[in-house]
Amino acid sequence: MSKKRVLLLSEGFGAGHTQAAHALSVGLRMLSPDIQTRVMELGTFLHPTLASWILTAYRKTVTKQPKLYGLMYRYQYKKSLNRFTRLALHRIFYSHAAEVINHLRPDTIVCTHPLPSAVISRLKRAGLDVPLCTVITDYDVHGTWVSPEVTKYLVPTPAVKDKLLQRGVPAEAIEVTGIPVHPNFWERHNREELRARFQLKAMPTVLIMGGGWGLIHNTEFMQYFTRWRDQIQLIICLGKNDKALGLLSEDERFRHENIRLMGFTREVDKWMDVSDLLITKPGGMTCTEGLAKGIPMLFYTPIPGQEEENLQYFTQHGFGERIKSAETIDHWFQLLIDRYPEVQKRRALLNRYINSYKPADCPSAIMELVNASR
Repeated sequence: MSKKRVLLLSEGFGAGHTQAAHALSVGLRMLSPDIQTRVMELGTFLHPTLASWILTAYRKTVTKQPKLYGLMYRYQYKKSLNRFTRLALHRIFYSHAAEVINHLRPDTIVCTHPLPSAVISRLKRAGLDVPLCTVITDYDVHGTWVSPEVTKYLVPTPAVKDKLLQRGVPAEAIEVTGIPVHPNFWERHNREELRARFQLKAMPTVLIMGGGWGLIHNTEFMQYFTRWRDQIQLIICLGKNDKALGLLSEDERFRHENIRLMGFTREVDKWMDVSDLLITKPGGMTCTEGLAKGIPMLFYTPIPGQEEENLQYFTQHGFGERIKSAETIDHWFQLLIDRYPEVQKRRALLNRYINSYKPADCPSAIMELVNASR
């Protein structure tokens, strides 16, 4: 009997979509060690120069003209991709996507971004006979996610399911599974052992995440954190933004024994375990990882669109708070120093959510499609 194969397609517009695909790949192989998985970004089908140009243009729009991005997002909010856009995607990606599928011969295709979902939907209309599973990786659903060719939608919350129902998606095609995160985020590590390994002090610790897409562009905001460096241990993760890492490393204010600057790491789960508070932009993936770790969160200015909806979900449920001013930072940092039990109450609220969430739900739902195919 041949091994089952799953192709997981994402896109590089923000790392969260691809992280979700990799998390599913690991989850699927944990459920079925014999399964073959392959994670690919749609942009890899393009010429490297063109792919880089598109990603750079998108990033500049998001970071330099967020209001414009928000207007475009809301204008298309209730609409599926129009005929012209679908045709353009088909012409750009058809031959490469078809070639990859013919080569890999997947039993199921999983998409964690609306663009590859649209491309595969078009191929299915042209005769491709493979189940298509679309995993929504934010706490909202834009119209571009919706296509009649999708076999199954895996969504984060009942509210997102309701939005799909309102757009005509059949109830049997929707399953509430939560956003998939890497299994590492559902494990707990010994804090004292991690402190020793990372050479950290036993003092209130805050993890600040935000490289090229967010907080680092607000220099004044970043500098404000350093006012607390004598009382709060600050871990600042800048991802793959080497330029930002270099700039902060040269800034005298960040040269302090209680400030740790670092670039990309594969151990975010462990840094969360050793921290008391997470400061991040409200991306669906990072917030879900923080939620899985039971760490209280503060959110800085969201990108207009899906991050605004993520922010609303997390603040309404008491999982985090938006930073409205420096007073918000002062309030939480002072809580860590003077009234730590209040922070622990927030952790207890998060843990109630964790206890109701089953990490295997998302890969299990995909396995059902895989086992039912062919």
